[in-house]
Amino acid sequence: MVRNREFAQIVLAAVVGSFVGLVTIGLRDLVLALQSLNFGLVFGEHLSEQTAVNHWRLALVPAIGGLFLGLVTLALQKLRPTEIIDPIEANALYGGQLGFRDSARLTGLTVVSNACGASVGMEAGYSQFGAGIFASVGKYFHLRREDQRTMVSAGAAAAIAAAFNAPLAGAFYGFELIHSRYTTKLLAPVLAACLSSVLVARGLRSDAPLFVVFGGFAVPHMYYLLFALLGFAAAGVGIVTMRLATAVEGLLKAMKLPGWARPAIGGVAVGLLAFGSPQILGSGHGAIDFHLKTQWALVPIFLLLIGKVLGSAISLGASFRGGLFSSSLFIGLLLGAVFVDAVGLIDPAVLSDRTAFMLVGMGAAGAAIIGAPFTMVFLVLESTGDFAITLATLMGVLIASTTVRLTFGYSFSTWRFHLRGLPVRGGFDIGWTTGLTAGRMMRTDARTVPLTMPLSELRATVPLGSSKSLFVVRTDGGYAGVIDVSAAHDPEITELAPHLVAEDLATFRGRFFLPQDDIQTVLDKFAEAQAETLPVVTSATNPQILGYLSEAYSLKRYTQELERRRRDDLGLGKS
Repeated sequence: MVRNREFAQIVLAAVVGSFVGLVTIGLRDLVLALQSLNFGLVFGEHLSEQTAVNHWRLALVPAIGGLFLGLVTLALQKLRPTEIIDPIEANALYGGQLGFRDSARLTGLTVVSNACGASVGMEAGYSQFGAGIFASVGKYFHLRREDQRTMVSAGAAAAIAAAFNAPLAGAFYGFELIHSRYTTKLLAPVLAACLSSVLVARGLRSDAPLFVVFGGFAVPHMYYLLFALLGFAAAGVGIVTMRLATAVEGLLKAMKLPGWARPAIGGVAVGLLAFGSPQILGSGHGAIDFHLKTQWALVPIFLLLIGKVLGSAISLGASFRGGLFSSSLFIGLLLGAVFVDAVGLIDPAVLSDRTAFMLVGMGAAGAAIIGAPFTMVFLVLESTGDFAITLATLMGVLIASTTVRLTFGYSFSTWRFHLRGLPVRGGFDIGWTTGLTAGRMMRTDARTVPLTMPLSELRATVPLGSSKSLFVVRTDGGYAGVIDVSAAHDPEITELAPHLVAEDLATFRGRFFLPQDDIQTVLDKFAEAQAETLPVVTSATNPQILGYLSEAYSLKRYTQELERRRRDDLGLGKS
């Protein structure tokens, strides 16, 4: 009743989405309570909005919390030594299959990281848990592969929507980041999940957005050039932040420290940074609203920007669990403040629009780091209700996201996969390609000839038209090249035939497939070699020929699989 009915899946998404909204608010309040206890705050206050915190707490809580996190992580790895799959990876490689137990484990570690003041956000935990809940429900109803991927996207989107009280931003988070595409069939369940989660969240707390901005914005057209420059600056800061996190991780590994000790070292470093300002701690939620209402001078705000970038990079590089969603928003807001204050030294008139530049910087940096441009645009729109500032944000987001894509090539979400050697550039479903391998597609009737076979004998043995390609082998049977049969019978080389052997006609030496090469790798190798046919061999070190593939057949199989999947997505075929 659910598997074969789209309407039932939409209703299911709305029902489960409301539960995700409830869980998200519960996790948020749990983190606030733990931070209040650990740092001596009034419950309900955000750690990142504090201007003064007891120095002993700043020195001890992140360090002790990091040690606790490391030991818990070590214990969990011994109990369950598996990699935790996140929603993007699940959708890209595993058809939306996501373990609830592993999702709960990651969410718990994210709570610990945030509770001890790491400069990360809870968004990774929220989206992981939401996606895990939806994935489990989808698995229970035996949903088709594409419907299961939709459920994962809806779960992550519902969690983000509830966390930021922004249903459109949450929905586009699911479209852009978790699913990496938008379809009309995807629209309804994701939006239903986001709306229900936000309604539940609003019922449990006030319906105030992430930040409150009073009054409308009158943005002069001449400012759009400045917004473009701010977009370039946001791209640079985003790339630096991602690179720094990798550098910190590499440095800690080079120090030969055990994995469980790295969060404690990172906690010490973050705690010392917080002596300058405790606002580098935590996600940045409270600090965003604080700085929209409070104007700091250029030098302090610039130092806080540097501190927040370092704090986030150190936290992530030291293996604290969490995301950069809200942290990137705070970094962007600080960047916008620094930018407009610097421009104000030349033209003080721009300072009257300081808030506009802060909002544009927030959206631009978020798009640069997270890689979800429309999510950031809608977040600003839903938080301000102002169309003028939304258009201005669109300019900054466009420049920042495009610059990062063309120069760096990754968002933080996909950069992590790149470092692990995974070919994941988003939630596009590439998992099915891993099953369509050279070993499965190859033909096994490859015709081989030895290197030393004279051309005259080859012509007699393999008449023109009997085969298109021959594969040359060494005395040990190893692959040594491809011979085009029509080229071997070319009349122009007849006079030289008594002096030629198979080796003289061999081409594409060193070009071959391995049995485990997936269809994308196969097509890429064909394009690189500009060959029509290549062999499949046992290994690179011992290239015994197992079979062969033609480019035409590989393209045909790829197209057939795409068409079959399209029919499955539309419900026209069996899963």
